[in-house]
Amino acid sequence: MKFKRTERIGAIVKILSDNPNKIFTLSYFTNQFNAAKSTISEDLIVVKNVFEKLELGKVITISGAAGGVKYIPKTSKAENEEFLMELCEKISDTSRILSGGFLYLIDLIYDPSIAAKIGKIFASNIDYAEADYVVTMETKGIPMALMTAKAMNLPLVIIRKDIKVSEGPTLSMTYVNGNSKVESMSLPRKALKPNSKVILIDDFMRGGGTIRGMMDLMTEFGAEVIGTGVFISTMEPEEKMVKDYISLIQLDVNGNTVTVEPNLKTFKDEYKNEDLEGVSEIDNILDEEEEEESYKK
Repeated sequence: MKFKRTERIGAIVKILSDNPNKIFTLSYFTNQFNAAKSTISEDLIVVKNVFEKLELGKVITISGAAGGVKYIPKTSKAENEEFLMELCEKISDTSRILSGGFLYLIDLIYDPSIAAKIGKIFASNIDYAEADYVVTMETKGIPMALMTAKAMNLPLVIIRKDIKVSEGPTLSMTYVNGNSKVESMSLPRKALKPNSKVILIDDFMRGGGTIRGMMDLMTEFGAEVIGTGVFISTMEPEEKMVKDYISLIQLDVNGNTVTVEPNLKTFKDEYKNEDLEGVSEIDNILDEEEEEESYKK
């Protein structure tokens, strides 16, 4: 079956968007659409340039025998600011204040569209090139961690507060949370492969006790934490138990006054001074695949 160019481009956009951070060879698309590699190369150039011009993410090329193209979710600083300002307006509603200075955030955290956007922002601002897993703590951090794992195309690992018999042997440890209470966390011994590199994602951080505990647990597994993202961090205490992290929103609750603002200083400007060199990059992959096929013959 032959496809029109508009049909091929629409399908390519769908395939890449549904499979972030996954490499697709030109041969994959030629087989899908029964088209020549030169034709697919032209289609990919259009997709690549449109994505970057409209700041919808990046279509990048990977050279070599196992190379191809893949879609990387990216967000712009302007997009982040607009989205987080809207969230801050919702969070600053005084009706959300609960006893003890807590805020009701469940409706926001469990909104799929919000969680998906948060995941894309984390994926845009945390270097996960060498990561093996996204790790979070149950329960409120799960939605945004899952969406982050989807954007990064990595498996999600969930640290439990209670031991689950169905998960087999576990490693447990105690930690001091943000309210200075001693709690426990556990993780199945089979959850992480040896010498893993992980990204930690959590919904809220006051003093950093929970994140610190997660880091210590990763150390017990022989895993390296290479990035940490937090949805909301409090302005006080200023000194946290962890240093290298990004938070999307900063919060302070004083009585019935809620101060909340986006933490824009943590964001990268992914689209600043971009040169759209898709033609030469994709043509190089085309040449490499043709050379490889000639060699095999």
